[in-house]
Amino acid sequence: MYKGELISITVAISWTACAMFAEVASKRVGSLPLNVVRMLLSLIMLAAVMWWFTGVPYPVGANADTWLWLSLSGLVGYVLGDFCFFNSYILIGSRYGQLLMTLAPPVAALFGWLLLGQSMTWMAILGMTITILGIATAIYRPRKESGAGTNGGEASETTPRLPLRGILFGIGAGIGQGMGLVLSAKGLMHYEALQQLAGVAYQHGGNAALVLPFASTAIRAVTGLIGFTLWTFARGEAPQLRKAFTDRRAMLFALAATITGPFIGVSLSLMATLYTSIGIAQTIMAMTPVLIIWPTYLFFHQRIHWREVVGAIVSVCGVALFFV
Repeated sequence: MYKGELISITVAISWTACAMFAEVASKRVGSLPLNVVRMLLSLIMLAAVMWWFTGVPYPVGANADTWLWLSLSGLVGYVLGDFCFFNSYILIGSRYGQLLMTLAPPVAALFGWLLLGQSMTWMAILGMTITILGIATAIYRPRKESGAGTNGGEASETTPRLPLRGILFGIGAGIGQGMGLVLSAKGLMHYEALQQLAGVAYQHGGNAALVLPFASTAIRAVTGLIGFTLWTFARGEAPQLRKAFTDRRAMLFALAATITGPFIGVSLSLMATLYTSIGIAQTIMAMTPVLIIWPTYLFFHQRIHWREVVGAIVSVCGVALFFV
């Protein structure tokens, strides 16, 4: 009883841990080197899963259209989205980075409407508005409270409590993840149709749906690894990449972030939908911005303001409206 709900809570906790591990690793070695390491570790784990279920360590039965859409998803979701994501960790920390990631569902809904013809309900529009309101509540404060200006300013004037560059990286991460999700769904549609047509047989009762998400994620990770590697060398950060592989502490945190995020997080999120409704599962899993507040205070000694707590709760409530 409540198996799906318990799994969803575990996913939210796992993603909370992933965010904290990634913050430590990104501050030690930088965003690009960390993402190269993370993509490489993800591919190794995904290859092991596919080998277990299919007998081969690579995606089978994927045609050109599947590779095209999933590669685009990898470029937008991983290379753009995760680059912004981990840079936001460096500049504003994992707590605010996770909060700004609540922009991903509204962006996904918008691009799902534009690219996939999905309906845009009034409830979804309301959810977007509430999510943005929650984020604004958390990252902005009245100018009097911020101490800006000699005259204190008007109480209605607001100013960011965070570096603008960090906020922009966080917004870019939310947009990248949302768009990447839609492109991934497009690619998965081609993949599922192709698998049904070809009748590719898998182990465990021939259930292709069990391994398709992992195969799709592997295609995205291939694109992510290539993109991040080329970007690292183009920006002259190859020495930092070599240093990352020799930094045992950074590698340990990168490994922990990969296990708790792309591997356990994705696997259990798929499992949760088998035991409860997608709406309930997604709403519970979206609680990471709230769950991460206390651990960042405990381990990183980050101060907590009441606006941050209220903003995170309001933002998660906005996300929940997408699944009502």
